[in-house]
Amino acid sequence: MITGPDRPLFIPVILGTPRRGRMSEHAADLMHTEIAKRPGVTTELIDVAKLPIPIDDAGESAKDVTFSEKVSFADALVIVAPEYNHGYPGLLKHVLDTNLKEYIHKAVGIVGVSAGVFGGARVIQNLIPVMRELGLVTIFWDVNFTTVQTRFDESGTLVDESFLPRIAKFLDELVWMAETLRYGRSNVQIGGAS
Repeated sequence: MITGPDRPLFIPVILGTPRRGRMSEHAADLMHTEIAKRPGVTTELIDVAKLPIPIDDAGESAKDVTFSEKVSFADALVIVAPEYNHGYPGLLKHVLDTNLKEYIHKAVGIVGVSAGVFGGARVIQNLIPVMRELGLVTIFWDVNFTTVQTRFDESGTLVDESFLPRIAKFLDELVWMAETLRYGRSNVQIGGAS
């Protein structure tokens, strides 16, 4: 990874479900592709299903060093999560909880995925307080893949291009927030001199 103050922004995409046949994988691939097109930004797709995080321990005791290093180096995160019964996947929460200080004052954008018409709005709604507690700063724009099974073909290609302007707006905000927060982490001290 390139280091230094002028390095490109690093914005990984976290695919937040381990289920087989997951349609959210298509959404995560699309987000990863669109971020990679941005000048001055690098990205990586992180699949929670492939992380070697134990499920018989919790918190930082279960931390995976590689995942932790990526999150620590990241300037922002994109979380792609399907809605599970009005909530979020348990494994995603478990994985997120393995880090704490690595998230502080970093931007996060959430992409909701659902087979229904609400497009993961409830997973986004339920993840926002979690993001805040972790120290992440949520952007005000989301992407919601409603009836996801109709938005991609069998190979994972987007068939509804009306999502592209929404994704562009989401990424514009995320990149702006990532740049702003990176500047703040480097140049602005918390608390003033008394």
